[in-house]
Amino acid sequence: MRIAIVNDTLMIVEILRRIVANISGYELAWVAYDGVEAVSTCTVDTPDLILMDVVMPRMDGVEATRQIMKQSPCAILMVTASINKYAAKVFEAMGYGALDAVNTPILSGQQSDGSTGLLNKIAIIARLIGKSSRQRSQLTTLPANSPPVNQLPLLIAIGASTGGPQALTTILCQFPRNINAAVVIIQHIDAEFAPGFATWLNQQISIPVQLATPSCLLEPGQVLVAGTNHHLVIRPDLSLAYEKQPLDSVYRPSIDVFFQSLASYWRGEGVGVLLTGMGRDGAAGLKQMRSRGWHTIAQNQETCIVYGMPKAAVELKAAVEVLSIEAIASQIIRYSQFTP
Repeated sequence: MRIAIVNDTLMIVEILRRIVANISGYELAWVAYDGVEAVSTCTVDTPDLILMDVVMPRMDGVEATRQIMKQSPCAILMVTASINKYAAKVFEAMGYGALDAVNTPILSGQQSDGSTGLLNKIAIIARLIGKSSRQRSQLTTLPANSPPVNQLPLLIAIGASTGGPQALTTILCQFPRNINAAVVIIQHIDAEFAPGFATWLNQQISIPVQLATPSCLLEPGQVLVAGTNHHLVIRPDLSLAYEKQPLDSVYRPSIDVFFQSLASYWRGEGVGVLLTGMGRDGAAGLKQMRSRGWHTIAQNQETCIVYGMPKAAVELKAAVEVLSIEAIASQIIRYSQFTP
């Protein structure tokens, strides 16, 4: 069963995403951060179930439910901080077609209190719509030997072009050596210069840096850099590979190609970052990552050498946050500490 999350609070989105990720046979369809985005996304990608917040900016969950049930109907479960407090809105949403309501789980340490109630509601709805968790989603084509979600490291995927080397060192030099995350970088650079770039970057930061090699796996506390003129991708078994296609890509390696592969196959926690650079490479891929529940960040105009790629991401609403280069590092570190 494909489940979408609609909530304007980043921490709640993360809690719900973790819960969904741990249900065998279910997968995250997309994430929207208000009712307007949810209605728009649902028209082009209708999930089996939506976990819908009640109170949100621009358009609340009640109106979003009304419009979705009119335009692209699907099962909707209202998820709210307090059913009692927002009872009138919950009942109004159910009048428009929402199936049920449940209190939002809260994070207590590394556990989500209240997740049992949510899981029970999802299981009941799954049976009602014929999407029992015992059924494997037809869209999920993961190899049997893929690591469990809870064994995957946090993945930090960074794309950069013009001005990228300095921006990367500004971010990465702030990371502790024992950061609980794997880092993969797509920097627009010719393969001839990639080994020297990895060596130079290794001298600037405390985390070990090396070129990504075919079939290698992502490990926490390690930085991998795309090292050929082919496109770096992640495969369904979560190992890395280089591919010639698409041949018509202006950039080789392409940030979009890598980001899109992550949106398709990475099932763990992830932060996508698009830094300074000319053109639009990475923006479309970042948007796909955001729709799959990644926390996405674009560098702001004031700290960019060239605002092309981040600007494109902002225009596409691909970034959850637009931050200065200094703030990006701090946000990623906080995210890595929040992630088990």
